[in-house]
Amino acid sequence: MATITTTAPKRPRPGGRFQGAALGMTAWLAGILFVLPILWMVLTSFHSEADAATNPPSLAASLTLDSYREFFGVGGGASPWPALINSMTASLTSTLLTLLLALPAAYALSIRPVKKWTDVMFFFLSTKMLPLVAGLLPIYLFAKNTGLLDNIWALVILYTSMNLPIAVWMMQSFLSEVPTAIIEAAQIDGAKLPTILGRVVAPIALPGIAATALICFIFSWNELMFARVLTGVVAETAPVFLTSFITSQGLFLAKVCAASLVISLPVLAAGFAAQDKLVQGLSLGAVK
Repeated sequence: MATITTTAPKRPRPGGRFQGAALGMTAWLAGILFVLPILWMVLTSFHSEADAATNPPSLAASLTLDSYREFFGVGGGASPWPALINSMTASLTSTLLTLLLALPAAYALSIRPVKKWTDVMFFFLSTKMLPLVAGLLPIYLFAKNTGLLDNIWALVILYTSMNLPIAVWMMQSFLSEVPTAIIEAAQIDGAKLPTILGRVVAPIALPGIAATALICFIFSWNELMFARVLTGVVAETAPVFLTSFITSQGLFLAKVCAASLVISLPVLAAGFAAQDKLVQGLSLGAVK
């Protein structure tokens, strides 16, 4: 006679809910601490310079848009639009060039690996170990002798070369997740390498490409040192324009906060638009 055995449902551990609640509270606390300086910057940008300079600062101070008006040159000051356009041009163009160069390089190092590809990857990564200030003088002399000072294309070339190693490193890990059977099937059908990269590899690795593009765009948009040294008036970028609010007369805190918020909006918008692709790419979920 068959016997039927039943197992009692497992009861949750007494400390399980407490641990979950503690982890949740810790996550919320870390998030609040991370966002608090940003919220404080936003609030300060709506204060007058007198209220922003008070110590301790006043939360109940009256709100005004004077800092934003002065940032956009409403009161007769310098307009930020040329600097914003220069930053957008340098960041988008360099990011596009970086992706066009990094995709075939990552393909050669992952799907069709070359000999000693690990040494090649280490060489790419080692170029990021050089302090930027060490290459400042040679790059300045090169730009001066070639007539590229205060030229936006000098920043495009520089940002492309700076972001290319990290882009190849990231995309190599993403492209290694692409099934080789799909590529072999495309080759059997007669597809050439440009077709394979554009119509087979790129759609599958789109999350990784989006994550790489966003990282390169952020690095290019936020770069200050080379833009400060190599540009003047014509090719001035947004971070360089931001430093103009720190003058010998003092620090205009409300204006700096307003300018920082406006200049950060393109990066925040790009991150928000590509957040789903960014999460998939950084988690190596590039295989559909």
